[in-house]
Amino acid sequence: MAEYLIKNGFVFDPVQGIKGDKTDVAIKDGKFVETTAVKNPKVIDATGKTVMAGGVDIHAHVAGAKVNVGRSFRPEDKLFGFKAGRGIERMQGGFSVPTTIKTGYDYARMGYTTVMEAAMPPLYARHTHEEMRDTPILDQGAYPVFGNNWFVLEYLKNHEIENTAAYIAWLLRATKGYAVKVVNPGGTEAWAWGLNCENVHDPVPYFDITPAQIIKGLIEANEYLGLPHSMHMHANNLGNPGNYTTTLDSFKLSEGIKPNNKFGREQVMHHTHVQFHSYGGDSWANVESKAKEIMDYVNSHDNMTIDMGQVTLDETTTMTADGPFEHHLTELNHLKWANVDVELETGSGVVPYVYSPDIKVCAIQWAIGLELALLATDSMRVFLTTDHPNAGPFIRYPRVMKWLMSQESRDQQFDAFKHKDKVIDATNLAGIDRELDLYEIAQMTRAGPAKSLGLAHMYGSLAPGLEADVAVYDFNPNEPYAPDTIETAFSNARHLFKTGVQIINDREIVSNGNKRTLWVNTKVNENAQVMRDVKEKFLRYYTVTLNNYEVSGHYLPNPYVIEVDATQ
Repeated sequence: MAEYLIKNGFVFDPVQGIKGDKTDVAIKDGKFVETTAVKNPKVIDATGKTVMAGGVDIHAHVAGAKVNVGRSFRPEDKLFGFKAGRGIERMQGGFSVPTTIKTGYDYARMGYTTVMEAAMPPLYARHTHEEMRDTPILDQGAYPVFGNNWFVLEYLKNHEIENTAAYIAWLLRATKGYAVKVVNPGGTEAWAWGLNCENVHDPVPYFDITPAQIIKGLIEANEYLGLPHSMHMHANNLGNPGNYTTTLDSFKLSEGIKPNNKFGREQVMHHTHVQFHSYGGDSWANVESKAKEIMDYVNSHDNMTIDMGQVTLDETTTMTADGPFEHHLTELNHLKWANVDVELETGSGVVPYVYSPDIKVCAIQWAIGLELALLATDSMRVFLTTDHPNAGPFIRYPRVMKWLMSQESRDQQFDAFKHKDKVIDATNLAGIDRELDLYEIAQMTRAGPAKSLGLAHMYGSLAPGLEADVAVYDFNPNEPYAPDTIETAFSNARHLFKTGVQIINDREIVSNGNKRTLWVNTKVNENAQVMRDVKEKFLRYYTVTLNNYEVSGHYLPNPYVIEVDATQ
């Protein structure tokens, strides 16, 4: 492999404590190395430019059955963005639900190299892996959903943590999954009966268990196994006025549980798209921000991480395993709705949505997401996401960076709101003058997500020995700049390297890379009861056999397996 030396750039690397210093970065054999280790490198002149490790997206819906439903369901989405093939680039289309090809290219243009699919129904794992396989450039993994799974509900009802852990290990291996995902615990199963679980104490119909028991039990099982990532949660009562109390109740279930930090993470819970879970009031007429109350808790408890779920004020396509919420949403906006039940495992829904700056609630949602990041005392534990595509498309990450880094840009957006005064009264953002710097952005988009995922030994830093994923941007942090300059620069990287291969050269994609699929293989003690239960339920309930369920090797042409030994 070629050797490279990226010279004279302004480097931001929180892992090494580098805060915009002029530093050279060397690449050899796909890894970062000391500059003295390269003998005849190709030189990339980064003078006056920003250099960061490749971005890591901890939560996005980019592959699998519900994403493909969104594509089929919304042919009009393709009208928002189409690009013909050129050179090495293949044809690209879509905006909020882009094609797999466009997904890989658009992330690369922003300097991202690792993206996690946030919710994989195990029954449709093969489809998810097929789409990840077809997504160029990016390293990817997927989170199977567990929070409404019949096996999990039955084991945790009896507090059978060891059996739950054995089932998790089996399912991660069967689906080639990465982490334990929980969506509206118990609520999606209740939706099969037209019901929901709106707080952590609502019983799940026919299972005699509550969301609180599901959440705490899955945290305990996750730590029993010592998986790289913590339990990754979308709590009950998403998107409803007054739901911040449910969010805080969910947070508190992690108290007293210590991380099994074989992989360097410190959290036992990651709560995703917290913007959607930070609402006060008791109706849409008086909904208000409770971001301060949420962040007071997060800032004082270092056993958890969160991501934003920032509203970008776009037309988009919502999709989630929170089936009852999607029905609620279509009742609100009266747009088309798709609903799916996934046998013994989960459900989902898809509904288009327009976050209009002329609608007061949408403007309040926009402010709440930014408040979460700006009120954080540790940007290593609060990550930049849009819950793509639910609060907006991932291509808006550079715009979110602009809002976080520039009070002027936030003020401009406030001035564009139809209900500006009402939005200011219902939120805290107008009174926050903090502007994040690029070091904090690197924490939120590189070092922090990598550490939370248990992947800090691979990603998130430019330290010698790590994967040579690095982006160079046309942005000089030491010169005065207009806010829009931030968005322009971070939307279109000048150079990008992925595992030492140059992907972008002078803003042109020159390689489709050598993508990998990350999955976790967990070794546990033999558990005859769990395997009997699996075989019995497949015979009695599933529409497929075990042989047609498990993901075999050809679905992952370039796997990267993380081994975990949880034998006791």
